[in-house]
Amino acid sequence: MLFVIKEVKGAIGGIMTKKDIFEVFFRRKPAMILVALRKSTRNRYGSILAKEVDCTYSHAVKILQEMERAKLVDFEKQGRIKVIKLTDNGNRVAEHIEKIRGFL
Repeated sequence: MLFVIKEVKGAIGGIMTKKDIFEVFFRRKPAMILVALRKSTRNRYGSILAKEVDCTYSHAVKILQEMERAKLVDFEKQGRIKVIKLTDNGNRVAEHIEKIRGFL
């Protein structure tokens, strides 16, 4: 089944943008953390990801802990720093998020 959304009225009477529609289906920060990890070729740390998706470090850590429990990311200790890497499943989820975002 395919749905095409041309125009959706927002709660305050305005028309929702593509970004607004995306955020109806996905929590923005977790989705963007996965996408940022997928696009990156460098090592990623919690503080860097927090800055990239515009959230606090503590919020990013909570999201990443949830993702670790869901087997979407792994933490790899390198000295005092934890490097964050996508699992194969996390990579697939991030890829699908990017595709869906492209449709909207």
